[in-house]
Amino acid sequence: MTARPPTSTEAPKQAEIPEIIVDPNTKRKYERGRFLGKGGFAKCYELKDMASQEITAGKIVPKSLLTKNHQKEKMSQEIRLHKGVSNPYLGKLYSYFEDSNFVYIILEICRKRSLMELHKRRKAITEPETR
Repeated sequence: MTARPPTSTEAPKQAEIPEIIVDPNTKRKYERGRFLGKGGFAKCYELKDMASQEITAGKIVPKSLLTKNHQKEKMSQEIRLHKGVSNPYLGKLYSYFEDSNFVYIILEICRKRSLMELHKRRKAITEPETR
C-alpha cells in the first residue's frame, strides 16, 4: 500500500499587497500606509504619493478574487461610475491601474469617514450632516 500525499483544505495563498505600489502607466509610486477598512473584495489603505507627498485612499482588489465574469464586470462598472461622476460631495477618482496580482483604484481620501460608518456609530443622522 502506498501513502497518499496529504491534501490541503486551505484556500490558495493570495499575493501580498506591496509596500511600494507603482502605476505602470505613469510610473507614479505610492507608499502603502495605514489600513482603512475592507469590503467584499477590496482592502483600503492610505497611499502616499512619493513625489508630491499627497495622501490618497487606495482601494486594492486581488485579481484572484475576480475570477468570474460578473465579478470583473462589477469592478469595471465601479470604475466607469466613478469616472462619470463629478460632485463636490463625492470622493474623486484620481486614477486606476493594475499589475499582475491586483487592481488599484486611487481615490480622494475622506477624512471624516463614510456616511455609513457615521450612521452605524450614531444610529441617526441629521439632514445637514448628509450634505
